[in-house]
Amino acid sequence: MHGGSWFLKVANLLSRFAGRASTFVGAVGLVLLWAVLGPVFGFSDTWQLVINTSTTIVTFLMVFLIQNTQNRDTAAIQTKLDELIRVTQNAHNALLDLEELDDEDIARIRAPYEELARRAREQDHLGDMRAE
Repeated sequence: MHGGSWFLKVANLLSRFAGRASTFVGAVGLVLLWAVLGPVFGFSDTWQLVINTSTTIVTFLMVFLIQNTQNRDTAAIQTKLDELIRVTQNAHNALLDLEELDDEDIARIRAPYEELARRAREQDHLGDMRAE
């Protein structure tokens, strides 16, 4: 990992940790432990509050972690696609940074490509293919 801010380092570390099977198994184990302890605590309001508060906090923090990871991944993929467009002969460089346009402009630019795809399917009779 190259330099970066403390948040980036922590976000990368946490996303790797959160994505492991062992983390999932651990979370399931904690929920099972909480459930088993229900009778011990008489299924009290405090017993319920522990799981509700814990899951709310984890969910709240994970939303930001997931969004950060998704934003970085999307930016990296876009940059790679932009490079492929840039180096491809006869490519339309106007498509670079397309994700910055509004939905109406994207739909307008996309329409000719959808028409090309429709014609190609008709020509190759792909529209006639049915699931067997």
